Amino acid sequence: MSSDRPVASADGSDEADLAKAFQELAKGERAATALENQLSAMEAKIEALLAQAERDQADAAAHRAQQHVTGDADTKPKPEQG
Repeated sequence: MSSDRPVASADGSDEADLAKAFQELAKGERAATALENQLSAMEAKIEALLAQAERDQADAAAHRAQQHVTGDADTKPKPEQG
C-alpha cells in the first residue's frame, strides 16, 4: 500500500533540514530588511542633496540676474554736467 504523503525519516533529518531552511529564510529576511533600511536612508540623503542643489542653483541664478541688472546700470554712460 503506497502513500502520497512523505514519510519522515527515523533520524529526524527532514525536520532538521526544514528547521535549517526556516533559519536561512529568517536570516535572508533580516538581511533584506537591513538593506531596505539602508536604501531608504540613502534615498533620503539623495533627496536632501538634490533639494539643496536646486536651492543653490536658484540662488546662483538670482544672483547672476541681480548682477546683470546692477552691471547694466553701472555701464551706462552718465550724462555729463556742465
